[in-house]
Amino acid sequence: MANAVTAGGAQAEQLAAQFRQIYGCGPAVVCRAPGRVNLIGEHTDYNGGFVLPAAIRLSTWVAAAPRQDGVLAARSDEMPGAVHVRLHDRFERSHLWTDYVTGVAQALRQFGVPLGAASLLVRSDVPLGAGLSSSASLEMAVACSLLEVAQHPLPPETLAGICRTAENEYVGASCGIMDQFVAGVGREGCAVFLDCRSLRYEYVPLPADVCLVMCNSMVKHSVAGGEYGRRRAQCEEALALLRAELPDVESLRDVTPEQFARCERFLPELLRKRARHVIAENERVLQSVAALRSADWARLGELMQASHQSLRDDFEVSCPELDLLVEYARAQPGVLGARMTGGGFGGCTVNLVRSESVARFRDAVARQYEGATGRAPAIYISQAADGLQRVI
Repeated sequence: MANAVTAGGAQAEQLAAQFRQIYGCGPAVVCRAPGRVNLIGEHTDYNGGFVLPAAIRLSTWVAAAPRQDGVLAARSDEMPGAVHVRLHDRFERSHLWTDYVTGVAQALRQFGVPLGAASLLVRSDVPLGAGLSSSASLEMAVACSLLEVAQHPLPPETLAGICRTAENEYVGASCGIMDQFVAGVGREGCAVFLDCRSLRYEYVPLPADVCLVMCNSMVKHSVAGGEYGRRRAQCEEALALLRAELPDVESLRDVTPEQFARCERFLPELLRKRARHVIAENERVLQSVAALRSADWARLGELMQASHQSLRDDFEVSCPELDLLVEYARAQPGVLGARMTGGGFGGCTVNLVRSESVARFRDAVARQYEGATGRAPAIYISQAADGLQRVI
């Protein structure tokens, strides 16, 4: 019913021991990259807007060692498929998790990194399809390990852009920069307030007595699926129509609520709803940062509720299971805010819960949700965590 977040040191040691059994030598390095949860600012990143995510303790670990045969090899006992390619050959897509490995290698190569042959072993406790950025976590951990083997360090901000390129151009998912970026720069105890256009960011401390509780609806989604891409295309279409009236705007992020109120009549209803969500969501991020800094928990809860309603009604990426989880969460004592998180169509909700109320929250929400849907939710409890790091 509830999943505990594992300790990183123990994971790294276990992975190193398994690496020795598989490859016959110890790893030269073990790198860790976290998953992330987005507190607010959904579907704004690819519109050049603002987001407020935090790295979490659920993570991907990659152990690596150099090879002498010119081959990039990677495997995971948790997922089917393996990588065994010559570094200078053309990589072919397999439509498995291995595409993230070869995609990152290709993107690093295109960036000019002199990659060396390497053996990789992957382990992750970031749930797949839950909206907690398992793909970005994998990409960043793989990239870190390959750079360590190549002895070619890059700052995490740069690495985030390379990994986004891998996901956009090689895997085929049109994600924004948020997931990779927070996996790189996350800081313990803090959310990351990120401007997705300029890539300027600030750390916003989270209260020490508040936990990030993520409730997995157990409804799977795929970011590479058609609905996500359609939402992005609809945003671009809405922007093109608005620019006929507002020629100076570069993205929906530049359209103020006042400008939108004047110009929304020029949009068909569907595009009006999509644009309204993005424009209002950017404002909600700015107001949420202010609410966090002033400890205005009532206001933060209102903003998270408004975000969920907008994602449900205007952007239409929620689902009945997510709506139920939010409804149940908001009725629990000690809850500061609740909303769906991630791309939508399933996955998780994010809940800010006072520490002393977490156990009661977990039991009550799990019981109610399973009773209503027949699905037992997985519930993950975390504090905001550090970003990308070499563990061994």
